[in-house]
Amino acid sequence: MKKDIASIVNRLRTMHGEPRVELSYTNPLELVVATVLSAQCTDERVNAVTKDLFKKYRTTEDYINAPDAELEEDIRPTGFYRNKAKSIKNIAGELLKRFNGRVPDDIDTFATVKGIGRKSANMIIGLAYNKPSVIVDTHVARVSGRLGFTANKNPEKIENDLRSIIPMASWMPFSLLMIIHGRYICKAKKPDCPRCLLRDDCDYYSMGGK
Repeated sequence: MKKDIASIVNRLRTMHGEPRVELSYTNPLELVVATVLSAQCTDERVNAVTKDLFKKYRTTEDYINAPDAELEEDIRPTGFYRNKAKSIKNIAGELLKRFNGRVPDDIDTFATVKGIGRKSANMIIGLAYNKPSVIVDTHVARVSGRLGFTANKNPEKIENDLRSIIPMASWMPFSLLMIIHGRYICKAKKPDCPRCLLRDDCDYYSMGGK
């Protein structure tokens, strides 16, 4: 049975409010850095770190020229700080070399930057430049599978499946709301089905949560 995407998005809005990203940023480069820091870290903690970090580092050159130990210390609370500092420096270096320090506004182009995967490229370009994009993180993949939107496990195949059934104008709001839904209600373990307004459209729920 074909599902009413507009109705699903509206019900997601009823549960979670307007689509939003929980990372704080004011420009594309800040969003890139915040995204790197968010790996294995809560958005709340990332925001606490970037509040001061973004005052200190404003350009790709600022990150490139910072001593490794200093940048590592500045981002230490986000965890895995050595790897994250190295990734930030590498991305900043490539952005400076290839794009004069700017974040390109094309998803496919940005995804070629080492350290930026397809998921991050979709999220960053979609949010920073208001471009239509489908973000497939673990939450979107899980919830989409439970709703019967995809049987695939590969993120790029899931992205293609979602692009084919969701109107382009709804790509970003759908993605952001699905991330929030997966984070707070449709969890990997013990999803809170009684609170979910998508039960009538959920293959997972109709099969008894299996």
